[in-house]
Amino acid sequence: MQHLDDATRTELEAAAFRRLLKHLDEHKEVQNIDLMVLAGFCRNCFSKWLVNAADERDVSLDLDAAREYVYGMPYQEWKDKHQTPASPEQLAALEARHSHKG
Repeated sequence: MQHLDDATRTELEAAAFRRLLKHLDEHKEVQNIDLMVLAGFCRNCFSKWLVNAADERDVSLDLDAAREYVYGMPYQEWKDKHQTPASPEQLAALEARHSHKG
């Protein structure tokens, strides 16, 4: 992608990001804890990364607004509708992942 100008690269990256969010939205059965265990990030991470990117550019974006963008609805509503309680196995897998980071 080095042959692309910055604006085109940014447009492609943004399109890919929006497609990833759409994919996650289409797969609400995939729980954040599963994403964290397998990939080390989740929907909440995306929300925080958006806020961090805004902060780096002196743009105002609070976490609730970022979460609503990522989740497609207010975060609490998404949790109430789609988040299931973490199982002991999921919690153990997350703990094991964190402990292996050192």
